[in-house]
Amino acid sequence: MDPAHPPLTEAQIREAEGDLGITFPDAYRDHLSRVSRGAGFRPLWRGPRGWVWYGDSDTNYGLLTEPFPHPDSYAAYDAELGDREPPREDAAAWAAWDDECGVLEERKTAGAVYLQEGGCGFSTLLVVTGPHRGEMWFDSRATCDQILPLKIAGRPATFTDWRDRGFHLTPW
Repeated sequence: MDPAHPPLTEAQIREAEGDLGITFPDAYRDHLSRVSRGAGFRPLWRGPRGWVWYGDSDTNYGLLTEPFPHPDSYAAYDAELGDREPPREDAAAWAAWDDECGVLEERKTAGAVYLQEGGCGFSTLLVVTGPHRGEMWFDSRATCDQILPLKIAGRPATFTDWRDRGFHLTPW
């Protein structure tokens, strides 16, 4: 047990799930109740505005209940959006296009928590909703514009896989 981030009680976990509008994946929930609320990754805590992950300014809490989208689901739209970038000289058209890009970028991590900051814009995500719930993904958009699944022996890595490897896995 981590004395700096002691486990949560069952009542606290249920309260956090209610505040956030999600049910934590089983392995993460078990970790919260038995081991720690966040050693090696952002701790879950109750702040002035309710339950959040301490130090997390990246998770879009408004999209947390939406299913996490596999990158294949938005690839065509992403490409089409890139193809219709207007010239920067048309400031109004470019601003509208840029706003649309921003909405898409936010939606790419719907249903996921930025559980660990890796520096330089890299982050490890825990998927909490949708068909990939419980899987760990890596946001590497800072350099290669991709969100990639973490894998172990060819299968999606779970929170337990990630935890048992010291909170370090990379998609390559």
